Amino acid sequence: MTKHEVELPNPEELEEAKSKSFTRRTALITAVFAVFLAVVSLGGNHATKEVSLSQQQASDQWAFYQSKSMREHLYRIEKMRLESELLEKGTGLTPEARQHKDALLEKVTKESERYADEKKEIEEKAKELESERDRYRVRDPYFDFGEVLLQIAIVLASMSILTGARPIFYTALAAAGLGLALGLNGFFLFFKLPFL
Repeated sequence: MTKHEVELPNPEELEEAKSKSFTRRTALITAVFAVFLAVVSLGGNHATKEVSLSQQQASDQWAFYQSKSMREHLYRIEKMRLESELLEKGTGLTPEARQHKDALLEKVTKESERYADEKKEIEEKAKELESERDRYRVRDPYFDFGEVLLQIAIVLASMSILTGARPIFYTALAAAGLGLALGLNGFFLFFKLPFL
């Protein structure tokens, strides 16, 4: 070989180097897809747990509400009975009996009002828990679809490594982008899809 001759690389070696570079980049990007999948899965699991927990807590509050409501009704019935008794026998009662019945009526009235107030607080808490459940219920499908698309992206990226087919890799990128967008939407609710 003379001083001025330049050795050109073998076209097969260039293609092999290009293929290795594509394989390395695709493998690295696939690992990033897996990280996105883990984060979206975590969000989805959290949303599912929050839906169940909020529903359970709301049901407990409504059961507590029912209990308070039943007690309130019992006191109301007792109040009406005492009022009726005082109307019927009021003048015929001894002053001590009248005083006793008035004291009972006052106590029953206060208890009825107390249960009515407690019911309002319990109702507000139950509705707040239902609202929280509904917020997580709206978020959950975005996580689910995001997970599916990220899983599809990982499979497609793996196929592109095996086949060296760039169109498959670009499809994987599109699936991952859409999956990530849906997963992020599960966290932040940037948009709402009409079919979810």
